[in-house]
Amino acid sequence: MITATEQLGTYLDSFTEFQKRAAGHNLPWLRELRENAFARFCEVGFPTTHDEDWRFTNVAAIARTRFRLAERGKATIAQVQQFHLPGALCLLVFVDGHFVRELSTIEDLPAGVKVGGLAEEIKSNSSGVESHLGHYLNTQRDAFSALNTAFGEDGAYIHIRKGIVLEAPIHLLFISTASNEPLMTHPRNLVVAEHESQVTVVEDYVSIGESVAFCNTATELVVGENGNVSHYMLEREHKQAFNISTLRIQQERSANVSSHSVLLGGGLVRNNVHPVLAGDGGECLINGLFIGNGRQHLDNYMLVEHASPHCGSRQFYNGILDDHAHGVFHGRIVVHKDAQKTDAKQTNRNLLLSDDAQIDTKPQLEIYADDVKCTHGATIGQIEENALFYLRSRGIDEISARKLLLMAFASECLDRMHPGAAREHVEKLIHQHVLQLAAATPRENQQPRTKVSAPHGRNWEEIG
Repeated sequence: MITATEQLGTYLDSFTEFQKRAAGHNLPWLRELRENAFARFCEVGFPTTHDEDWRFTNVAAIARTRFRLAERGKATIAQVQQFHLPGALCLLVFVDGHFVRELSTIEDLPAGVKVGGLAEEIKSNSSGVESHLGHYLNTQRDAFSALNTAFGEDGAYIHIRKGIVLEAPIHLLFISTASNEPLMTHPRNLVVAEHESQVTVVEDYVSIGESVAFCNTATELVVGENGNVSHYMLEREHKQAFNISTLRIQQERSANVSSHSVLLGGGLVRNNVHPVLAGDGGECLINGLFIGNGRQHLDNYMLVEHASPHCGSRQFYNGILDDHAHGVFHGRIVVHKDAQKTDAKQTNRNLLLSDDAQIDTKPQLEIYADDVKCTHGATIGQIEENALFYLRSRGIDEISARKLLLMAFASECLDRMHPGAAREHVEKLIHQHVLQLAAATPRENQQPRTKVSAPHGRNWEEIG
C-alpha cells in the first residue's frame, strides 16, 4: 500500500526531471506557473470521498498507482485512420500526450486560423501563449487541474481570428498506447476564438491496445464577444483507462457556447465542465450522454457560474447504465449577486438496465441574485415494458425493439447538436454502443437500485 508521503515523493521525482526539459523551462512565467501548481497539488493531494465535489467518486486507484510520465509513443497512419472523423477541417494527432505532426493533417487552413501543438507554440510564440495559459483554470480549487498545470507541456493550440467562420470541425485525436508499466499524460489545450468567430472543436480520446493509463487533461476555451463555439468531448478508451478531463470556458459579452460530452469508454472517468458567463447576454448549453456497462464509473461534474446579467444556460445530461456500472451527475449552478435576469435550467435523466447499476444525481442551485429564473430536476427509471411489448407485438424482435427505445432516449442528446460532420460522427458511435447494450441478454422483472442525493435543505423535482 503506497502512503501519501510515498505518493507525493513519486510525483516530486517526476516533476523535478520534467522541469529540467519541459517546453518553456527557461521562461520565468511558465516555470512559476508550474511550480505554484505543483506546490498546490502537494498541499492538498488527491481528493477523497470526504470532499463534497468528489463524494460519489473514489480516486484511490489513481492515487495508489505508481505512474510514469509518458514519452511519445508510436502509432501508424493506419491506426490513426480507424478513428477518422469524416468531413473535418483538419486533424491534430497526439500520441501519449505529445503532438505528432507527421500523423496530423493541418495543411491548407484558411487565413486567420492557427492550429498546432502547444509545446511548439510555447517555443515560437511564448508571449501569445502567456496572455491566456493558466489565466482561467482554477488550480486552487481542483487538485487534478493543479497536477495538469504542473506537468502541462503539450496539447492543442487553436487560435481563430476575429470574424472567421469555420463550418467544418477541428479534430483533436488523443491516442494512448499500451505499455508494460502504468503511464500518465497531462494534455493541456488552449483554444482562443476571437470576437464574432465561429468554430467547432472535437476532443476525441481513444486507445491502441490495453494497459493501465491515466490521462489528466485540461482545456481552456476563451470565447470573445459574439463568438460561437461548439466543443465536443468524446471518451472511448479501453476499460483499464483512468480519464480525468476539465473544460474551463470563459465567455465574453453575447458569446454562445455549446459543450457536448459523450462518455462511452474508460474504467474510471470524471468529466468536469466549468463555464463562466462573464459578459452580458451570454448563452451556454451543456449537453451530455454517458453509456456504461461492466464496472465502469462515469462521473459528470458541472459548475456553471453566472457572473453577468441577462445570461442563459441549459444543462441536459442523459445516462444509460447496465451491469454494475455506476454513474454520477453533479450539476451546480451559481448565480452571482450581479447576475440579474439569469435564466438557467438543469435536467438529468437516467435509464438503469440492471438491478446492479447505480446512479448518484445531485442537481444544485446557489442563487445570490433576486431577479432570476432557475429550475432543476432529475429522473430515474428503466425501459418501459409497455412500449417494449407494443413494439414486439408489431413483429419487431426484442433486440431491435430495445435498440429503438434506447436510441430514442440517447437521441435527445443528439438532437441538441448542430447538424454537421461532428454530429454525424457522434451519432455513429452512439449507435454502435446502443446496439451492444440492446443485444445483451434481456433481464426479466428487475428493479433498478437507485440512489438520489439532494443538497441539504433544498427541494428538487424527481419524476418517475
